[in-house]
Amino acid sequence: MDATSYDEFGNYIGPELASSSESEGEESDYEVETAAQAFGRGSAAQPNDSDEQSEHSQSGDENKGYGELTAMARRMDIAHTQIVLHEDKKYYPDAEEVFGPGVEALVQEEDTQPLTEPIVAPIKVRKFQVDQEEELPDTAYTKEFLVDLLGYPTMTRNLAVAGHLHHGKTALVDLLVASTHAWPDWDRAAPIATPTTKMSKPNDKAFGYTDVHQLERQRGVSLKAMPISLVAQDTKGKSYALNIMDAPGHVNFIDEVVASLRLADGLVLVVDAVEGVMTSTERIIQAAVRERLSITLVVNKVDRLILELKLPPADAYYKLKLTIEEVNSVVAACPLATPAMRLSPELGNVCFASASFGWCFSLQSFAKRYVDQWAMPVSPKELAKRLWGDVYYHPESRTFMRKRAEGGKEARRSFVHFVLEPIYKIFALVTGEDEPSLRPALEELGIYLRKSDYELSARSLLRRVLCHFFGAPTGFVDMCSVHVRSPVDNAVVKTEHLYTGSMDSEVALAMRNCSADGPLVISVVKQYPSSDASQFFVLGRIFSGTVTADQRVRVLGESYAPGDDEDMALATVSGAWLYCSRYKIPVSGLSAGSWVLLGGVDGSISKTATIFDMSVPEDDLAIIRPLQFAAESVIKIAVEPVVPTELPKMLSGLRKIGKTYPLAQTRVEESGEHIILGTGELYLDCIMHDLRCMYSEIEIKVADPVVSFRETVAETSALKVFGDSPNGKNRLTIIAEPMEQGIAEDIESGKVTLSWPARQVGQFFESNYNWDILAGRSIWAFGPGDNGPNMLSDDSLPGETDKTRLRTVRDAVRQGFQWAVREGPLCDEPVRNTRFRILSAELADSAIHRGGGQIIPAARRVCYSSFLTAEPRLMEPVNFVEIQAPAACVSAVYTVLGRRRGHVTHDAPKAGSPMYMIKALIPTIDSCGFETDLRTHTQGQAFCQQYFDHWQMVPGDPLDKDTVLRPLEPSSGQQLARDFMLKTRRRKGLSDDVSIDKFIDDPELREVVKSFQQ
Repeated sequence: MDATSYDEFGNYIGPELASSSESEGEESDYEVETAAQAFGRGSAAQPNDSDEQSEHSQSGDENKGYGELTAMARRMDIAHTQIVLHEDKKYYPDAEEVFGPGVEALVQEEDTQPLTEPIVAPIKVRKFQVDQEEELPDTAYTKEFLVDLLGYPTMTRNLAVAGHLHHGKTALVDLLVASTHAWPDWDRAAPIATPTTKMSKPNDKAFGYTDVHQLERQRGVSLKAMPISLVAQDTKGKSYALNIMDAPGHVNFIDEVVASLRLADGLVLVVDAVEGVMTSTERIIQAAVRERLSITLVVNKVDRLILELKLPPADAYYKLKLTIEEVNSVVAACPLATPAMRLSPELGNVCFASASFGWCFSLQSFAKRYVDQWAMPVSPKELAKRLWGDVYYHPESRTFMRKRAEGGKEARRSFVHFVLEPIYKIFALVTGEDEPSLRPALEELGIYLRKSDYELSARSLLRRVLCHFFGAPTGFVDMCSVHVRSPVDNAVVKTEHLYTGSMDSEVALAMRNCSADGPLVISVVKQYPSSDASQFFVLGRIFSGTVTADQRVRVLGESYAPGDDEDMALATVSGAWLYCSRYKIPVSGLSAGSWVLLGGVDGSISKTATIFDMSVPEDDLAIIRPLQFAAESVIKIAVEPVVPTELPKMLSGLRKIGKTYPLAQTRVEESGEHIILGTGELYLDCIMHDLRCMYSEIEIKVADPVVSFRETVAETSALKVFGDSPNGKNRLTIIAEPMEQGIAEDIESGKVTLSWPARQVGQFFESNYNWDILAGRSIWAFGPGDNGPNMLSDDSLPGETDKTRLRTVRDAVRQGFQWAVREGPLCDEPVRNTRFRILSAELADSAIHRGGGQIIPAARRVCYSSFLTAEPRLMEPVNFVEIQAPAACVSAVYTVLGRRRGHVTHDAPKAGSPMYMIKALIPTIDSCGFETDLRTHTQGQAFCQQYFDHWQMVPGDPLDKDTVLRPLEPSSGQQLARDFMLKTRRRKGLSDDVSIDKFIDDPELREVVKSFQQ
């Protein structure tokens, strides 16, 4: 560097330098020359194909090659120096370069998918049930034998196993499954006595063979009625096909119990030996009697008398007898009960069991063990008759006697001596002795165990010993085969009770004979989702005929009526199976008397349905009566999706909820709210779990639970209120009044129906409520619906009203009445316990002026105005609560009830147990969270069950504008009715004021009503 070329500040002051373009040109020429030299060297290195090339041709080729090389070099220079746009730059290799040709490239546009979602989503496994058996499990019988045995209805028994919560119903079914299936998990597992143990191992397959829903496993309680079919043998070795329905015990799921009873011919009632008859037990017995079913009893958890209460054998007998008598007293209290329904062990319709320890016996099966072991010259049936009741055995004389005094102190009660004491001795021996002394004692009883069995825990060893001692539950099969009617024997009772068609038709005759060759009739009562919840299968009972795969059938819904095909659909049976909870047995066909699971016919079914084959004429079609529930869905919640665009998914999920929950109701309010109604908190919680996780798979917002209300009147209308039609040419005069106590319940339960002849209806009200016979015959309608708790009657006089003309508008007046009682004037809730009486009618001469468009709104408005002049009131639902608690917690129970407007109706200790039984009534609107509050105040020692019991009037006048309601403060006393009405109207988007003015057109009548109200 020349120092003279720069000044003191470093600026260049020397001679002018060459431009950059010139230097680039020089560099470019240099690159061309370099490339040419390289090209020349490459050409010289290659061998010549021929030595006869001339020098001229060589020089020409060199000049041509040099020109091409110059052009190539210039293109290389352009490629290195040209400007490349950002979107054309390539930073990474293509998928084809990395993975090879044939790779699909996905181009994701900007902002079309959130960053939280992967472009290629992982495979999602939809499975909501316990692992299904990949192959049919090994059983003590072949599946072909089971299917063939179902073809003989006389060898089939359809059973519903039901009882109170945690009384051991599922454990009893597990015992039957373990005795007929290869179930190693059950054999190795220890006895599980508490739901807490189940909940700690929700994936354990060693219990709950019929609990296949994941929510059932997590909660440790049955939520769905599940069927299973198996072959079992009685004490004589005769095989029977048992179709068993395991029903839930929680009081909220009484709808599942009713559906199970509809399929069955007999009820197997499971009762805890310690707790005895509970509130759910009573309701199940009442439902079974209404369905005309045979009732048998299993007294379960007998081990609790030995291990928990530590009762001596004599006291244990009295406790067992008390439990049986409690059941008999409930059965006898049912209106349709007969003396033949009495339960007693010596009759053979009672079994004793400890399902968790794996044993079940009847007196006859226990007596057979004595007869076989000691070669007694007596039949087991005769010996069993002497093993219950006041029958005593004298050891020295070896005789039975009816009076203990005859044998003195040495006489022992036969049941205690022959049954309880041996069981007690086995319990004591196994729990108190070691292997050296225990092994020879067990071998004397014919029980041979492996050495590893003696290393088990005391409870597991006890279960192993008792399973060997009692063997298979043959006594249970004896009880069911003798005291539960077969489908053939029960067909007449079932058909006459359930079928709504003519009993003289060919269809009814085939149903009464349970004929496999008759027309196909199936009563569908349950729907089950597949394991991935993508489709539904329907479970039904075949009343007559034979169903096969690919058969074309008619599906009749609940609202089908002869001549109205709106609720009828055609479908093809895609498949038929025997449903056994954890597995399905595919069958080519099943005949009358069996239960069948069908696919492909669920599209038009909402709750229940009746299926006919195509051979039945349309004139002979009639449905089997829908399920009738003693409970009512009164708790409701409003739901909406978090993302509004996912509303169609939620609506689809709500339709599926209606299929799987018999008592669930879904509807849309006028405000646009989507409402779900259920029987209780657990019921709604299960619905929301299925809606969120199984059927919609979206996030859903839930409003606070509220209850349904009813509107009623306290007095007769003070004025004769009339209403005019829109054209002013028709006038109806109607008054409203409360009905006598009991009429609403009789209408709802079906004790009286307008399908009867008018004379029969009049006689019913005359004999039961002392009505005039003409008043009974003048009833026009019940509402809302055919069995609604309201009444419309014609009390007009022939001299004041043209009866002939009035009959021409009868249907229109009925429709207006139905509209009015379905949505009352106070807060759009149904009306209850109100009778509307037509006093007079002024109708137009021309039929065109008194059509439905004129009469229907007039009838609705006059019903509203007469209702509002009869001191309207609100009614709220009330729950019955049954609480089990120790004596020390009773005061805390009273405190919690007092805070929620509840009151105790019964308080007494439970005989033979350390618990108190408290029965109370609590308003349903105050019952939400009651169970949690109760457990908090009693440190978890109190347990309650509650269900809807009745409707009661809310204190206060809902139309009293002088009532002062303070915001953010709970109302009490006479403020409740006004508070409930205003909050309900605001939630539905209605105005606060309920004015009678908009229902009365006549100004003079309006002034009279106002003056009267003031």
